Amino acid sequence: MQFGIFTIGDVTTDPTTGRTPSEHERIRATVELAKKAEEADLDVFATGEHHNPPFVAPGNPPILMAYLAAATERLILSTATTLITTNDPVRLAEDYAYVQHLSGGRVDLMMGRGNTGPVYPWFGKDIRDGIALAVENYALLHQLWREDVVTWEGRFRTPLHGFTATPRPLDGVPPFVWHGSIRSPEIAEQAAYYGDGFFHNNIFWPSSHTRRMVDLYRRRFEHYGHGRADQAIVGLGGQVFMRKNSQDAVREFRPYFDHAPVYGGGPSLEEFTRETPLTVGSPQQVIERVLGFREYVGDYQRQLFLMDHAGLPQKTVLEQIDMLGEEVVPVLRKEFAALKPAHVPDAPTHASLVAARGAVAAPERTEPSVDRWTGTRAEDDNKL
Repeated sequence: MQFGIFTIGDVTTDPTTGRTPSEHERIRATVELAKKAEEADLDVFATGEHHNPPFVAPGNPPILMAYLAAATERLILSTATTLITTNDPVRLAEDYAYVQHLSGGRVDLMMGRGNTGPVYPWFGKDIRDGIALAVENYALLHQLWREDVVTWEGRFRTPLHGFTATPRPLDGVPPFVWHGSIRSPEIAEQAAYYGDGFFHNNIFWPSSHTRRMVDLYRRRFEHYGHGRADQAIVGLGGQVFMRKNSQDAVREFRPYFDHAPVYGGGPSLEEFTRETPLTVGSPQQVIERVLGFREYVGDYQRQLFLMDHAGLPQKTVLEQIDMLGEEVVPVLRKEFAALKPAHVPDAPTHASLVAARGAVAAPERTEPSVDRWTGTRAEDDNKL
């Protein structure tokens, strides 16, 4: 099972000091968090995608991922959201294949629609087309990564005629894709249709809702012939805050919770931790809570934690990652491994996908077709 952290890159005032970090500080802090994650023997670091204040998560995540690939050695670099709705699938195909090469395959993606409504018109899209955009754009991305020459026509972008996305995926194997959704059954269906992973944020909603979404994905995964329902690839999010004893954790975290952009003004900390997976307490309480996720989603492959939200100072976040790596994850790895049946797969990696494909080299390219509009081939144009 893979364990890691994710960030949404919020620039939030620390309610205990009144200090707001600069964008530059938050960007550099993100790099430090990824390095700390590898140092703490975590498996994954994931970044969100945002295009608006108060976030500095990259609008083009491959920029950060390429930088982190050079600064780390084994960490899997993922997106916590890639906006499949407002990004051009051609650009996604090329950018993520490029960073896949730079990282030696240590890249995967989590496709999502995001939670910022105004982003749609910023990129010339209509939010009412959100689901349709997600379905069509991913269908094209999926094809671009698996076919050397693509001719395609859809509703939301200009047609492609004999187009080849470059570079081709490393070893002929595209990055693994998770489809992330909190509440949209259509996205769970999409993940199941392609046999991809399904990631449920698992922060704001009760376990009964998470169970329904994951159950739907598992049933449809089996329906489409990708394996048994319990072999479907599931990931969960979550947020934790830890101190040696729970009283100290609650006392320290409360002002951050009360003033957080996504928490403040709603249910109390006690209500929220009771009704959702947010866990504030001792490392042992976190272990017990996370092991309990298996009771309503079954055996799953990836667990990511949000650690740097709500204005928490960097020093505190780094301490949290150390506790996660030293006291929590080793126990969770051992316990989840003992519980997992042999027929349930591990989380996919580039190496496992290459092995499953049965080859380590990129497939032989097919000859590009002649563009029916110009009567030329792409390589002919390059010789002019």
